[in-house]
Amino acid sequence: MKIIKFSQKKLDKIYGRYYSNRDLVEKKVRKIIEDVKQDGDDALIRYTEKFDKVKLAPRQLRVSESEVNGAYQNIDPDFIQCLKIATENVIRFYKKQIKKSWKVKDEDGVKLQQVYHPLDSVGIYIPASTAPLVSTVYMTVPIAKLAGVKNIVMVTPPNQYKSANDYILALAKLLKVEKIYKVGGAQAIAALAFGTKTIPKVDKIVGPGNIFVTEAKRQVFGYTDIEMTAGPSEIVIIANNHANPEFVKADLMAQAEHAMGVAILITTSKSLANKLKNEVKGGYIIRVDNLNQAVDIANKIAPEHLEIMVKSPYKILRKIKNAGAIFVGNYTPTAVGDYIAGPSHVLPTGGTAKYFSGLSIDDFMKSTHIISYTKKALEKVRKPIERIAEVEGLLKHLESVRIRCK
Repeated sequence: MKIIKFSQKKLDKIYGRYYSNRDLVEKKVRKIIEDVKQDGDDALIRYTEKFDKVKLAPRQLRVSESEVNGAYQNIDPDFIQCLKIATENVIRFYKKQIKKSWKVKDEDGVKLQQVYHPLDSVGIYIPASTAPLVSTVYMTVPIAKLAGVKNIVMVTPPNQYKSANDYILALAKLLKVEKIYKVGGAQAIAALAFGTKTIPKVDKIVGPGNIFVTEAKRQVFGYTDIEMTAGPSEIVIIANNHANPEFVKADLMAQAEHAMGVAILITTSKSLANKLKNEVKGGYIIRVDNLNQAVDIANKIAPEHLEIMVKSPYKILRKIKNAGAIFVGNYTPTAVGDYIAGPSHVLPTGGTAKYFSGLSIDDFMKSTHIISYTKKALEKVRKPIERIAEVEGLLKHLESVRIRCK
């Protein structure tokens, strides 16, 4: 690991390696999206053969019921039980987020309501090319179902045997996802955004992916909704002499397992920095004079995952404003959030935790405002409406109120 002095310029350089070919990626993705819009399933088949080295027939794009059942039979029952435990934890956490519609009424007859509705359809992208992210299935689907989404469409890249990953399919069966398609990359995002003969258009797309998937989500936003644009996975650890060096080392190395993963240690401990600089390949160490400096730097980085390994972690926690998820104490590695705790591991990266949040019930719902006035209530607010409409020069707005008050 490199010991560096923190600066915004240095941080931009760290993340810049992921976005260094952004213009080329943007151009390639735009071409893929246009091809899918124009050629539909034919484009999906061409790009699947090009990128995944698999030639599918149109009828093979959708995963069949027999494929799903076969995959479920191939999975060890003990592993199915592990998936059930993890899924139950997700459901338990997100039940607390379910929104209820509400209304207020005043004595003049004004009634105001906010009514929540689930989205009609959601597309969920499950990566599988370099690593089958089985956990992403139970970190997304149950949340959509709790919100009340009826139409869930899952896309995931095919393997060399023209099938989807058995573990992903087994969990999809467990969660009763019926529409599953063997397509990945930017072409899958385009299909979900615009629809093809085989794959239905959806109202929103969620789920992590590589730079091409992320860029495709960015480009289709507006034609459909997305939850966020995410870059490479990342971890920041705030630690001092109280931290177990082996724990810190293990967590930094775990992050390095991700493609282009970013691992940063912020520490007041010279001995910890010196111990780890030669033991962990990749990543960065930032030495600070005190924990207040550590907090300030962490808030500027706004990491996806932030671990706090100090004697009094909750004193630090109160000062953290920007992080996707925070892991408190020596015995809370990021892995518990990735797999079992309950909160979704679909989190903002690349500094976007300054304005994005982790996946939530809100991502699968929308609200509608309902407004009702009596004549008495309208007359009471007639003057401010008329004055404001006059200033804005929208006199027909003014007249629509005045005519009701005659």
